[in-house]
Amino acid sequence: MIKFRGVPLDDYSHDANVDFDGTFIYGNYEKVGDDVLISSGKFDLEGVFVPDLFAKVDPKTVGQFTGLKDINGKEIYENDIINFGSIWCVGDECDPREEEHIGAVKYRTDCASYEVNCNGQIFPLMEVINFDGYSVQGNVHENPDLLEEDK
Repeated sequence: MIKFRGVPLDDYSHDANVDFDGTFIYGNYEKVGDDVLISSGKFDLEGVFVPDLFAKVDPKTVGQFTGLKDINGKEIYENDIINFGSIWCVGDECDPREEEHIGAVKYRTDCASYEVNCNGQIFPLMEVINFDGYSVQGNVHENPDLLEEDK
């Protein structure tokens, strides 16, 4: 499923027709002139998307759904901060690691894939889901402190 989220420039907390969680609005990505919009709507009987709302969003906050969910069932979006654990497993074989990792999900245009950058160490998102306990901890817009190294 292709969908996006972004922080709206207006308050949508009282609009029942909008997929709004208090921070992000969810839907389709639209660009009209200089405006970046997230649209919501429905599909008609012929399968054509019919928008019923266009919400202006802060372009810096737009992120695409990766198509994956964390171990708690939470959808993983671009710019989410992921924590993943110390055991890497493929099938029945597991390899204990000494460290945990935390990093932000980014999209790589050169190979059309998502990766997690953990202090300069890059993990393909599809490999992260092989670690134990991978979960969304927040996002770079609301929780940038989660990415700061211990000082």
